[in-house]
Amino acid sequence: MGGFFGTVAQQPCVADLFYGTDYQSHMGTRRGGMASYSEELGFYRSIHNLENTYFRTRFEPELDKFVGNSGIGVISDTDAQPMLMNSHLGRFALVTVAKINNMEQLAQQLLSENMHLSEFSSGRINPTELTALLIIKGKDFVDGIENVFRNIEGSCSMLLLTEDGIIAARDSWGRTPIVVGQKDGAMAVTSESSAFPTLEYEITHFLGPGEIVRIRPDGMEQLRRPNKKMQICSFLWVYYGFPTSCYENRNVEEVRHECGRLMGEQDTTEVDCACGIPDSGIGMAVGYANGHKVPYQRAVSKYTPTWPRSFMPANPNLRSLVAKMKLIPNKEVLNGKRVLFCDDSIVRGNQLKDKTVALRELGAKEIHMRIACPPLVYGCPFINFAASKTELELITRQIIQDIEGDMNKNVEAYTQTDSPEYQRMVSEIAKRLSLDSLMFSKLETLVQAIGLPKCQLCTHCFDGSSVHTIKGQLE
Repeated sequence: MGGFFGTVAQQPCVADLFYGTDYQSHMGTRRGGMASYSEELGFYRSIHNLENTYFRTRFEPELDKFVGNSGIGVISDTDAQPMLMNSHLGRFALVTVAKINNMEQLAQQLLSENMHLSEFSSGRINPTELTALLIIKGKDFVDGIENVFRNIEGSCSMLLLTEDGIIAARDSWGRTPIVVGQKDGAMAVTSESSAFPTLEYEITHFLGPGEIVRIRPDGMEQLRRPNKKMQICSFLWVYYGFPTSCYENRNVEEVRHECGRLMGEQDTTEVDCACGIPDSGIGMAVGYANGHKVPYQRAVSKYTPTWPRSFMPANPNLRSLVAKMKLIPNKEVLNGKRVLFCDDSIVRGNQLKDKTVALRELGAKEIHMRIACPPLVYGCPFINFAASKTELELITRQIIQDIEGDMNKNVEAYTQTDSPEYQRMVSEIAKRLSLDSLMFSKLETLVQAIGLPKCQLCTHCFDGSSVHTIKGQLE
């Protein structure tokens, strides 16, 4: 996935730009970039590979090069950005959080119109550059951004650093969030509002789907009103979001706590304690412990000083090793206990299976698992949720394949909570992962915890809905 941050101030903005972008680090691990603008010196941009280190270590040595009162930054799991452009619209830098499924078709269309695309050593199209080319086809920035909405399949939110402030545009279906903040003499815009508190910004506006605004040091100007319909990704609250972030004015930690509390109240399983798999399972586990009236204990702790996120290495074997090494179990808490763990999701299940074996070896009497979301049955066509190349990498589809002989057969029945197919699938997952019991949150419970109407949430990965909205809306 990815996250971005931008700021415009009456004073030099490099400190806010640097730390605000760094606060997006939980959203991506592969590339980081920043661009600043000075009236005297123009644009300065830098991009670094983050696969073997952290954002701060890459950018600290060159911070004095980012001069000026405005800038944007991004951390991404996909492409190298920001892109710098000079066009009839003027000069601008661009960052995106996007998943464009029809890049090849769009690239061919642009080439047929005598436009050009940079050639990268990877041989792949840079989606941010593609977005920039679609923008400059417009008669102005708003028209150009609407051109992006009209043509891409997937989603695209963006920040444009211009010579007159920053333009922020949220994906036309609002799948990813954008939040505006303000403090004395400065405005900021970001994917993650967790960037605001320590930088002393106060949230002033949540962009609506398809909304376009311009921020300057003294305030915000709306350039395009939001669309009426929204499909924000529900998985943001389950997994991606930092606990202190808010989307649509709904705090991530509060949603996770409420999801756990509701499950805890409904569950009749007898356990001795509830524990969270760090980090995204902790809020749910605290809520579950409150709802189920059992103590919350830290049976597993994350070693934070050195280990990065577990999906960072491209090699799956190395990724599994990192996941194992960074989570340290506490034998004294586990020994002889009926332990219930809360986690955000089960994708492939490989890492969880290894954890279960290790926990039993340390003396856990029973191991129960509660998952914050429904089973992941469909791949996501809207945002870069995972690196899976095929839905058969999902443990749910593997089981459907084994039962039905075809991973695509009778899939809808397996998404219906408490159907015979659903129950058989969940039972088989528990068996394969050596769990004493396994429960997933019901879709209705997750929606209730988030607190938004179901029609405003994208739940495609759970129930296959929203396929008809793969292209943008202009209404």
